[in-house]
Amino acid sequence: MSVSSRSHSRKILLTALAALTGGLTLAAVTPALAGTGASHTTRAAAVSSAEGDPRNATQHVADFYGAYIDAVWATGDKSAGPAAKALRGFYLTAAAQKKVAAFEKKEHADGILFAQDVPVKWKVTYTGSGAGHATSRVTLTWSDGKHPEVSRIDVQSDLKTLKITDLKPVR
Repeated sequence: MSVSSRSHSRKILLTALAALTGGLTLAAVTPALAGTGASHTTRAAAVSSAEGDPRNATQHVADFYGAYIDAVWATGDKSAGPAAKALRGFYLTAAAQKKVAAFEKKEHADGILFAQDVPVKWKVTYTGSGAGHATSRVTLTWSDGKHPEVSRIDVQSDLKTLKITDLKPVR
């Protein structure tokens, strides 16, 4: 076998080994990324698609709660706090922001979630509209399992601006 032929064979072998190593690394990392056995890590969901409509008040509330919960869940991310604050500024009217701040000062809890913890799931449902406002019910799920703890918040939105004008825990 010539030197040139041996060199070409080594390149092929090294390329094959690199591909195999990369594939094995991906195979080892993929279950971790999918969340098998994860507690506060990334988990793959059984959602095959998602969609939205920026003109829909209930969708706007759902977008806010989804992004807000993502931000407050990400405790290790330095940009999470500023992101949560920016989301409040974008989605809530000034009056609603003041009400949330007053609740937080008094109760020492998050005024968007009405809690000191972060839910593991959320759902938003349209409940009605009138006088230029739409009302959505946010259901927050706080644990997994057979009998998870849930809480509910009624969120009022202005139909023109889609801004959240009021949030009230449902008792």
